[in-house]
Amino acid sequence: MKPQQLAAQLYTVRDFCRTAADFAATIRKLRKIGYPAVQLSGVGPIPLLEIKTILAGEGMICCATHEDSAQLLAHPAQFVEKLQTLECRHTAYPFPAGVDFGSPAAVENLVRQLESAGRTLSAAGLTLGYHNHAIEFVPFRGGTVLDFIYDTTDARHLVAEPDTFWIHYGGGDVVAWFERLADRMPCVHLKDYGFTLQNTHQFCEVGRGNLDWRRILAAAERSGCEWFIVEQDTCPGDPFESLKISYDYLRANFAHD
Repeated sequence: MKPQQLAAQLYTVRDFCRTAADFAATIRKLRKIGYPAVQLSGVGPIPLLEIKTILAGEGMICCATHEDSAQLLAHPAQFVEKLQTLECRHTAYPFPAGVDFGSPAAVENLVRQLESAGRTLSAAGLTLGYHNHAIEFVPFRGGTVLDFIYDTTDARHLVAEPDTFWIHYGGGDVVAWFERLADRMPCVHLKDYGFTLQNTHQFCEVGRGNLDWRRILAAAERSGCEWFIVEQDTCPGDPFESLKISYDYLRANFAHD
């Protein structure tokens, strides 16, 4: 992994991206930490060209986006234009909102929609990824829903955006999944998995939880990952400090020029 492959998921600092002024201040802070790129998510109604200008002003780029789940499937062509404006190749379906994974028909319909939307994006030289949580690890037809999604879609039309925390939380093996998704995962979400003295799980800064990052990151590199995106859904304090802790750990131990 090279330092220029690290990115910050803006969902981590979503409360500081509501206005253009806040967004600009957030980007300055992330650049000062060292991040060269961001994934757009949880950003307020800021004009797209203004976002691009703010990023360029700090020498940063948008490496990927998350979009509204329903809109992405219903109107994929409009996101082609957005990604091209941002000069960004990757987007992802962030969450199966309203999809009943207990219904085989609903799962099959989701897969058809993902395949169709992904075909539109891939025709423009872009990628549609599937961002997993833990719910995709429910049993389905001898495997899991996540197995079914990747087994029944064309890798040219749907890639993966695996999330380390949620794979582990769902009972999956992160390394095994990365190996399975070789050449199909241009972006990954790095998020550590920790436990409290109250026997509850918690989101942790990378390097402060229980995941084996040496094995995980080696597997991601072998699998052709392009972007290593740091995300923390909730933070114990200042989310910028959490992003800094994760960046510093990755930079010191794994990201080398």
